[in-house]
Amino acid sequence: MKENAVLLDPTAELSPAERELLPRPENLSGKTIGLLDISKARGEVFINRLGELMAAEGLSIRHYKKPTFARVAPLELYQQIVMECQVVVEALAD
Repeated sequence: MKENAVLLDPTAELSPAERELLPRPENLSGKTIGLLDISKARGEVFINRLGELMAAEGLSIRHYKKPTFARVAPLELYQQIVMECQVVVEALAD
């Protein structure tokens, strides 16, 4: 990602929090990868296929799903992902 990239928050915050990007890992070896389905239509098709491809490469995968795409994920789900994973891929589709 470009150093001067602007990320937009889709939650319509009036005064969004400044968030510094975390460094990306050099590789995924030895890391647990969380795959988060945000519950959009057909998102599970994409995220499940991605999980299959990653697992075939010997990567450790954990699947998660938001209850609904219309709201942010519950805090408990975020906490679980943080405790169990070092990398997360979030998927949406339509």
